[in-house]
Amino acid sequence: FFFNFELKETSFESMSPPSPSTPTAFPLSRHENDGKSSYGGRDVVGYASNPPIVKWPRGAKVALNLVLNYEEGGENCLLHGDGESEKLLSEIVGASAIVGQRHANIESLYDYGARAGFWRLHDLLVRKQVPCTVFAVGMALERNPPACKAMARAGWEVASHGYRWWDYQNVDEAMEREHIQRTVKIHEEMGLGRPVGMYQGKPNVNTRKLVVEEGGFLYDSDSYADDLPYWTTEYGKPHLIIPYTLSENDMRFAIPNGFSHGGEFFTYLKDSLSYLIEEGKRGTPKMMSVGLHCRLVGRPGRAKGLEDFLDFAKSFGDDVWICRRDEIASHFYKNHYPEGCGNDSVPMENSTKMRSSL
Repeated sequence: FFFNFELKETSFESMSPPSPSTPTAFPLSRHENDGKSSYGGRDVVGYASNPPIVKWPRGAKVALNLVLNYEEGGENCLLHGDGESEKLLSEIVGASAIVGQRHANIESLYDYGARAGFWRLHDLLVRKQVPCTVFAVGMALERNPPACKAMARAGWEVASHGYRWWDYQNVDEAMEREHIQRTVKIHEEMGLGRPVGMYQGKPNVNTRKLVVEEGGFLYDSDSYADDLPYWTTEYGKPHLIIPYTLSENDMRFAIPNGFSHGGEFFTYLKDSLSYLIEEGKRGTPKMMSVGLHCRLVGRPGRAKGLEDFLDFAKSFGDDVWICRRDEIASHFYKNHYPEGCGNDSVPMENSTKMRSSL
């Protein structure tokens, strides 16, 4: 058998998805968002093949930001007024919440992060003269004034991680709004200055609206959608989103098929940074976040993997800008503010004094 196909030249630029209002032959599967690239707060195209050419300080090929999540003392616990125990991100992989009862082992595993893990990581970062951003849960900060003082002395950025380490999916708007406001107050009372960054962590689709509404945040990180910051004007003014990561993150020590030892953590981070540096050398610099938790990578065997990565990152000199998240925000406000939206770059005076590896 012979088949004769006549190939016709097609211009893809002339192709466009049908309008959602256009009748189609698929009435059972048709949806109003069919064919849309941007809808409901999502944008599946983003920068596409034309990301902004970001000129990081001193020509760095990658902006590297370490994020220390400080959550211990703000997790679910009957002692905190909750109806069940915590279940996530501990040495007990796959733990279930116990309704109406305390979970003694989970509580002490979290306490390790505040009592020992934090101080090990603080010592490591200060020794290596590496800045970081802390995603801090408000209730947890209140319980540990010595840790707050250490964060301030180290010159770290302390961003908001919400008042509680909760899943906010079904928390009503009034409660979440109060939590956001209460956490700002806690930061100020603990001598950390008002936070300019926000990472709720387990948000809902209205969280970003409440963050912008509060009025004092330069950015939020409740996104995993890109390797560069990006803007949204969905809330009446430009708002910066600095994406976070769940892959370059020590949480993978606490999930099935994740990292089993510090060497694996180091290797994965090393490979990620190396690849991004090469992309930067080809003309498209990016950023890289590394997520850390006091109760996880604060264990000595895992901390060794982190220390090896810090030495590796510092070996690249000016090619890797090790910085705080608010410094990345400041860079984007000054150099990549959306066109046509004025030039009202938000001042950084409310943030504590910045320090970076440069």
